Order: sequence, then C-alpha cells, then structure tokens
Amino acid sequence: MDQTPVSTDQNEPLLAVEDLSVQFRVRDQDVRAVNGLSYSLAEGETLAILGESGSGKSVAAQAVMGILDTPPARVTGGSVRLRGQELLDLPERRRRSFRGDHIAMIFQDALSALNPVFTVGDQISEMFQVHRGMKRKEAKAKTIELMERVRIPSAATRLGDYPHQFSGGMRQRIMIAMALALEPDVLIADEPTTALDVTVQAQIMRLLADLQDEYRMGLILITHDLGVVAGVADRIVVMYAGSVAEEASAKELYARPAHPYTAGLLASVPRLDRKGEQLVPIKGTPPNPASLPPGCPFAPRCPRAQAICTDERPTLTPVGESGHRAACHFAEEVYGAGTE
Repeated sequence: MDQTPVSTDQNEPLLAVEDLSVQFRVRDQDVRAVNGLSYSLAEGETLAILGESGSGKSVAAQAVMGILDTPPARVTGGSVRLRGQELLDLPERRRRSFRGDHIAMIFQDALSALNPVFTVGDQISEMFQVHRGMKRKEAKAKTIELMERVRIPSAATRLGDYPHQFSGGMRQRIMIAMALALEPDVLIADEPTTALDVTVQAQIMRLLADLQDEYRMGLILITHDLGVVAGVADRIVVMYAGSVAEEASAKELYARPAHPYTAGLLASVPRLDRKGEQLVPIKGTPPNPASLPPGCPFAPRCPRAQAICTDERPTLTPVGESGHRAACHFAEEVYGAGTE
C-alpha cells in the first residue's frame, strides 16, 4: 500500500500540471509532442481535454501517469503535483505506488488494455491482493461488488469470463472497475467511448459521472469529440499542437469561444437547433510536431491569420468571464463574435 504523504492543504489543487513538455527522439530529430501544457483539477471536478489526433493530449496524460515509453519519449520540463506532491521527481518505485492508489487511467482500447489470457475476475482481484494485501476470498467479494457498481449484469457468474467474451461497452466497464478498485483521487479517461455506438457512449458517460459523484474524485476526460463532453464537463481545455489553445467553463466555451480553432471545432459539429445548415470543416492539417512554425501553430489554417500570427506566438490571454483564456492575438474579437 502506498505510504507516500500527500498534502491536505485545501488551497492546493487536487492536480496541478504546469509547463509540461514532452519530446520524442525519432530518427535523429526531436519531436515536440507537448509544449508547455498547464492546467489544474479540483476535487470533484470534471475537466475535458479536447483536441484532434496528434494534439498531444494522450501523451500528456501518459506523462502525468508516468507511463511514457522512455526512450523514445522524455519529459523535458514542467511539474506535475498531486495534492502538492511532485510526481516527476519520484523514484519509479514510489511513482508506481501512486498509480492506482492516487491516480488511475482508463485506456481507449479496452480489449488491448485487458490481458486476454486471464479472466476479468482475476484481473480485478489482483488490484486488491497486490495493493491492499487481501486474501483471495475477500478480494473476490470486493471484485463482485465493484463489477455490480459499474453495472455489469450477473457479475458473480461472469468472474470466470475472459475479455473477449464481453461486448465493447462491458469491457469498458471492466476497465472502469479496475481503475476505481483502489478509489483514486484522480481518474483519467482517455477516449473512453471510442468505437462504441452512441447509446453505449451515453451509458458510459453517465456511469463515469455517477461514479465520480460517488467517489468525489477529480475526472479528466480526454477526447476529440465535443459532443461526448457537452453535458458532463465543468471546464474544458482545448489543445492544439501540444499546448493550450483555449480554456474556459464548458458553458462559456460552447457559447462564446475565443480561439478560431475552438470556433472551427464547434462549427464542424451537428446541432439540433441548426437543422439544414451545412457543416464547415477546418481546412488543412495540424503542423508537424518536429517542425512547428515560429508563430501561432494554428496560423496556417486560421481564417483570421495576419502577419503577427506567423511572427509571434500568442500567450494565453484572459477574456470574458473569470478563468476563460485563449492563446490568440485576436481573442477578444473572436469572443465577441460568439457562436450565434
């Protein structure tokens, strides 16, 4: 069991990520996957991290968890604090003890994340036996209780089943059960509804929201889908090219984005109140992380780009309500336009 002390200071955020940078060494060149990422998470809060594939959101989550493959990846700077405890400086043995006990992660491909040669009951029970020192019988009882909590029907009779015997939605519930086994302070869900149909997506998101409320944990949802987090996120961080493009409360971000990238994402999502309107895709592709442009990384795709955008990299600027920030030279203008 983890004995590493963590701060109980109420002024400390539950999780604080500051200026995090991650690089990959690939074919004699440095690929900058995460560039000065900062965000915080409060107890009981749901933070959504949005971005296209390649934006760095999953790499950043793996860095926070301490599960990056090194090499080729390496954390080149920044800080990750959980209740005031710096994680990046911890020896691997102590970092490993934090995983599960204090911070856990649900991966997007449950079939690959689960071991195909062990029953789901054994895989969940192992968490209690290894981390809590429970005997096999006690761990089995806890496993059944946990499987029932994540709403797996006939849990007691399915302990002996293997991952391939479950549907995609049920496998994701098993992953959630494993992540919650030790009641972590922070749960990171990386694309938790990938490859699931819309009905099952809604069920999984509702389950996560209910469990978060029950455990009072901080929840980070990583996704490329604006629709998935619309009804569950408290705050949203939009990532582009490895850094924060915009951060705001969910309500404000959907109503009044302050970054052209966020506005473009919203314009490309179908809305019930705009039937018949043509969706507008964002032109172009994200920049190569091995050769990021000197100015704003979104400038080559931005309809508002001007000379300053290609010359100077914008900083996160406060706009609108408290806590709303955008990394755009024209954030006030974009914010003023809203989505109406």
